[in-house]
Amino acid sequence: MFDQTNLRVFANHVRAAAENMAYTLQRTAHSAFVKETEDFTVMLMNRKGETFGVPMGLGATWYPGLTWGRVIDMVGDYRPGDVAFTNDPYSGHVATHAPDTHLWKPVFHDGEIIAWTGGHIHNTDMGGAVPASLSRALTEIHQEGIRFPPMKLVREGVFDDAILRIMTTNVRKPDLNLGDIKALVGALNTGERKILAMVKKFGKQAFLEGAEALLDHAEAQARSILRSMPDGTWEFVDYADEDSVEANPCRLKLTLTIRGDEAVLDFTGSDPQLGSLNVPSGDDPRHTMLLVGVYYVLYTLNPNILLNTGLTRPFTCIAPKGSVLNPVHPAAVGMRSLTCARLRSVIFGAFSQAVPERLPAAPAGNNCIVNVMTTDERTGRTVLAAVNPVVGGGGGMPHRDGTNGSGADAAYLKNTPIEITETEVPIEFLRYGLARDSGGAGRWRGGLATEMAFRVFAPGSRITARNRDRSFFRPWGVLGGRAAGLSDMVLNPGTDRYLRLGNIDTAVLQPGDVLEIRSAGGGGRGNPLERETWRVARDVERGYVSVEAAERDYGVVISGGLIDEEATARLRSLTVAHAGHFHFGPEREGYETQWTPAAYALLTEILAGLPIHWRFFAKTEIFRRMKDRAGHDGVAAALAGVRARFIEMPEPASAVRQAAE
Repeated sequence: MFDQTNLRVFANHVRAAAENMAYTLQRTAHSAFVKETEDFTVMLMNRKGETFGVPMGLGATWYPGLTWGRVIDMVGDYRPGDVAFTNDPYSGHVATHAPDTHLWKPVFHDGEIIAWTGGHIHNTDMGGAVPASLSRALTEIHQEGIRFPPMKLVREGVFDDAILRIMTTNVRKPDLNLGDIKALVGALNTGERKILAMVKKFGKQAFLEGAEALLDHAEAQARSILRSMPDGTWEFVDYADEDSVEANPCRLKLTLTIRGDEAVLDFTGSDPQLGSLNVPSGDDPRHTMLLVGVYYVLYTLNPNILLNTGLTRPFTCIAPKGSVLNPVHPAAVGMRSLTCARLRSVIFGAFSQAVPERLPAAPAGNNCIVNVMTTDERTGRTVLAAVNPVVGGGGGMPHRDGTNGSGADAAYLKNTPIEITETEVPIEFLRYGLARDSGGAGRWRGGLATEMAFRVFAPGSRITARNRDRSFFRPWGVLGGRAAGLSDMVLNPGTDRYLRLGNIDTAVLQPGDVLEIRSAGGGGRGNPLERETWRVARDVERGYVSVEAAERDYGVVISGGLIDEEATARLRSLTVAHAGHFHFGPEREGYETQWTPAAYALLTEILAGLPIHWRFFAKTEIFRRMKDRAGHDGVAAALAGVRARFIEMPEPASAVRQAAE
């Protein structure tokens, strides 16, 4: 039995083992996206495949609740030295889009499997329709690259050359894939050695009990946090700008219910499965992708919390089958990270109502990852590489401003130094920094957005900028704070060849073209009229806030670099603060005058009454007929128009039919 002291000692050994794995991977990986951006994970798992140890300082933070049992069972007959892998989102639901290649290795002791080591790397490319494999324009999983169901990659220490040949034949940069995969195998071997060292130190039985005790302790910590919250039910809705090339918003809805030390997250009312924004959760009520926002909330409220699968036990998610959060094959899933960003915002918004005094405003909620496929004029070779994540600001905190350029929920994506990128990729950076006036105004200002611009030199340079979002629906402010600035992407700014790309995530650039990308900022928290004038003046001096925005948003008049105290006092006395818990900005407020809660309630009922393969089609056709219509009656009229045009459409449920009539 572990007491608190011994459990902490054991937890430190587990964390050290996981971080040793992470350093092995980072230092031996080949692609910049793994070794610099750190889009990878490593973890230790118990015999059932439950994650009980992850690093705290390296890699992606999405996966501490990941459970590997389903994919482990799909292989079988494990022997010492074996390593299995998959990148298929629909086989076991560990991999969640094709570029994420997940590997796992059994750890044997005295002929028995006592644990597993595992992890994933995001391959720069897995083939498919576009360079880097991912685009919101794709519509089915088959377009997103080659997939491997769970199988052995390494048999008793020897790589399966046939599998490697199949992979390298189908991807655009095989050397990067092979290098990163072999680096991950090395990391798994490091984890195996560390586990066996712990067994030697603590004993086999103590090790096994310790792994379970860590899961139980994390569960107890999560339940303690829930008990500190009031019982109740809260609803929250947020939108991704575009569901597909049709460019209708993708709506996520959450009904959060807290009762004692348990919580239910009901996502009924979220959109049907659509283009490539789907999150493949596989009917798992505790899938880690659905609960990433919960981990952030728990860690915010208790920074000493253990990150492992135990955190998921007090939570139950309801994600209707065939919805964007629980799609069925062969729905595309490549852009699930965009939806996960919005999913986090939805979870933050619900919990913000439960414990408003303890949580920040919305982070930027977009983590645009830019890949460039171009020709190196010096060598004539094709180069495909991740350039840099363009991550936005964090939301204003209860006691300080949001983080600039590192948006809380995606801050694990490290920036690649400009010098490294320009050495490896034939582009020229023109700008990389913070965007003025992009953070939401508040007593505590939202973090500033990131902006980046670079020039290409070769014809036919292909750009993918996945996870482009927040160019219409702003990150929201809370408790009087204002919504943040929007994201944008433009081609050749300041020239007669200027073109605004918005959320388009693929483009072809020609010699001399300049691409400029800006993320969203973080929402503000608290009344901006209560922000100390010296803080506003300091923001102006640092270039974070313009003189005009200081006066418009904060009521602070600055002239010649000095605060005009009299004019400021007069202006603030005449300015009315925003009322209400949330501030969403004029774009969403205008949108919801047409798409009211009643309109969406009817739409949800209509779609739920249709076969899965009809739902996105029906949603799109109803949206097309909503011009000059609004609310429940507008949706009913639009539905009648759809049914008149498409007589093959199945009959809706009786309640919906009556509403339409």
